[in-house]
Amino acid sequence: MKDRPKLFMVMLGCTPEGRYTEQHDIFFGIGHTVYDLKKEMIDFWPEAKGKIHMDAWREVNIVNGYRVEVVDADMPGPVSTLRLFFLNLGGYKAGVFDELHYKLLVAATDMAEAVRQAKETAFYMHSGFKGAASHIDDKYGVDVDDIYEIPGMLPLHHKAHYRLILSPVVAADEDRISLGYMKLY
Repeated sequence: MKDRPKLFMVMLGCTPEGRYTEQHDIFFGIGHTVYDLKKEMIDFWPEAKGKIHMDAWREVNIVNGYRVEVVDADMPGPVSTLRLFFLNLGGYKAGVFDELHYKLLVAATDMAEAVRQAKETAFYMHSGFKGAASHIDDKYGVDVDDIYEIPGMLPLHHKAHYRLILSPVVAADEDRISLGYMKLY
């Protein structure tokens, strides 16, 4: 039996022409290995002109107590009320000249539940300071900069061929996160 394809979350980096600092974006794709997605990653960020790299990637298997499986779009089966969300939390630390970010995957029934879970993270609770308290709407404290449902972030041909199934799992190891500069060109 052929291995099922997996969902991958990748942090891409490049320094576009005319910029002074490395920029980052998050790519989601479906393949058997992260390297199967090289062309899609390069196409995802045309301004990089192919000079793009991975700074981090994750094969997404477990998200807060739920197994994430990729199945054919036309495969019959139950439809879950759970959805998979990507959140990008932004925050500030006193005396640090930067906006810090924390990327988070959440299995939730809706965006409000996903935001509630994000507010329970250590990043959210500990990234505020006097004059910039942690608050979801406070641009000077911690904020949900971005929130998206994962299927909406997939390349069109992945959306057409696959769907995600989330099912409860009793005990499982957390996903391994691979870090380091990995060229794609």
